[in-house]
Amino acid sequence: MHLDPLAIVTAFGLIFLAELPDKTMFASLAMGTRMRPLYVWFGTSTAFIVHVAIAVGAGSVIGLLPGWSVKLVSAALFGLGAFLLLRGGDDEHGDEAGTKTVKGFWPVYSTAFMAVFISEWGDLTQITTANLAAANDVWSVAIGSAAALMSVSALALLAGRFIAKRVPLRTVQRIGGLCMLALAVWSLVEVFTG
Repeated sequence: MHLDPLAIVTAFGLIFLAELPDKTMFASLAMGTRMRPLYVWFGTSTAFIVHVAIAVGAGSVIGLLPGWSVKLVSAALFGLGAFLLLRGGDDEHGDEAGTKTVKGFWPVYSTAFMAVFISEWGDLTQITTANLAAANDVWSVAIGSAAALMSVSALALLAGRFIAKRVPLRTVQRIGGLCMLALAVWSLVEVFTG
């Protein structure tokens, strides 16, 4: 197995930026205030790994299509991602953990796992991971994406309040959206230039 460092870094960067303003970051932060953070992180990380596996599997299937069609689909998906990040305004900042305190490893783990597992279906980061896996080494994309998602969850649990006070999430959304837009244009140019 040969890993592609550029694919790992690209996946990590895109997924990290896309996940920062996402509802699951806020869910991790909220759960971490009522539950043991390490248990929450184990639960969210497991859910993210399952979603990454599903996404790279879908991306591998997409990768069997002719090259020009993959690039066209990639351009469309990156364009959709850019639109979703740049439009803003519909962020879900709700507390998905509920209001009661949950204690013990398995109750906290399963609560965190289910909150992320259910909310991430069809999420921008899952779509982006599938898109990247269609055109890059699957293992590299999986490693970069999983590391980014787990890092955001850890960041939310350890320093979420500091980030919310210092860095406007709208700024993070805009940076991620512009990166996605650039990738959409690049993919579209590749369709016509070969």
